Amino acid sequence: MRNIGMNELKQDIIDYAAEIGIQKIGFASADPFLELKTRLEAAVKEAVLTGFEHPNIDERVYPERIFNEPRSIIAIALAYPSKMKNEPVSKKEARRGVFSRASWGTDYHTVLREKLALLEAFIEKRVPEARFKSMVDTGELSDVAVAERAGLGWRGKNTLLITPEFGSFVYLGETLTNLPLVPDKPMGDLCGDCNKCVEACPTGSLLGEGKMNPKICLSYLSQTKGFLDEKYRAVLHNRLYGCDTCQVVCPYNRGHDFHFHEAMEPNPELVKPELKPLLSISNKEFKEQFGPMAGSWRGKKPIQRNAIIVLARYKDKTAVPELIRCMKEDPRPVIRGTAAWALGKIGGREAELALREAYDDDAEVLTEITRAKNLIGVR
Repeated sequence: MRNIGMNELKQDIIDYAAEIGIQKIGFASADPFLELKTRLEAAVKEAVLTGFEHPNIDERVYPERIFNEPRSIIAIALAYPSKMKNEPVSKKEARRGVFSRASWGTDYHTVLREKLALLEAFIEKRVPEARFKSMVDTGELSDVAVAERAGLGWRGKNTLLITPEFGSFVYLGETLTNLPLVPDKPMGDLCGDCNKCVEACPTGSLLGEGKMNPKICLSYLSQTKGFLDEKYRAVLHNRLYGCDTCQVVCPYNRGHDFHFHEAMEPNPELVKPELKPLLSISNKEFKEQFGPMAGSWRGKKPIQRNAIIVLARYKDKTAVPELIRCMKEDPRPVIRGTAAWALGKIGGREAELALREAYDDDAEVLTEITRAKNLIGVR
């Protein structure tokens, strides 16, 4: 490699990261993540992996499995907003749902990949033989495990990375490299006896001591495409995508609201949209309006299913005609069945008449229709 001091290069990288708007940067060894391996193996044994994770445990644990001769990992964190300006109000005849803060603005995967690409180019100019493999969220490595080792923060009881400066409202990314950069020291756990996130979790998915059952986390459940188990429908509250409860109650997030990146600024009408228009939105319209957001990655069906559940919670009678249309005409069983259930929850003469006549060839939809009839007292 070119004759350049690694300490000097590391400081140059830190300085450049600040110039391009990276809030935190740290450096870690590329040693195996053995503690992570223990957690992942336990998750497999307990059957609580969601399927959204990278499937190969060894590739998640051993950097050498995915990169030739890794020497270091560079970890970055970008702080994102927790409050929006001009937040629209949910009104009686124009109820609204919400997207979690991690879906505000342009998809964070795009924003972080751009920052990591700039870092790669900067380093490569100084060390042409440098090699990289960058990833954000969907890569093999665990963003939180890397960031924790690199000293950016610690893994909280909500399983998210918490930083002293920005709380847990940070996006994470990392790049493996063949450069032997001096590693930073891990910070250590600062949660102490605080248990607020565990106590506040709407579904009990947080189990304490940094453990969780992600399969019942609302953030995961809101992204599934099938029927949502009835016991989780009420606690969905007004969520269309994701859940921020464990972050909102965290003392390290108190008073934090950072607006460093224009691309992360939320469009209030998109992150807190009216519910009824979502039920009839076309694929083209959905992609045009919501496509740039992280919350669109699963398509419109989970969002529409969740919107129906939220309308039911509000008992919004103005939504009944549209729900009847969904129950009768929508080609997707999940939407038909959830709409039927919502009619049973909302009630009223119009919903009752529609449910009396309702029938469906799909067994799951028929179960929801029967459930709705029981809710409304229709035989």
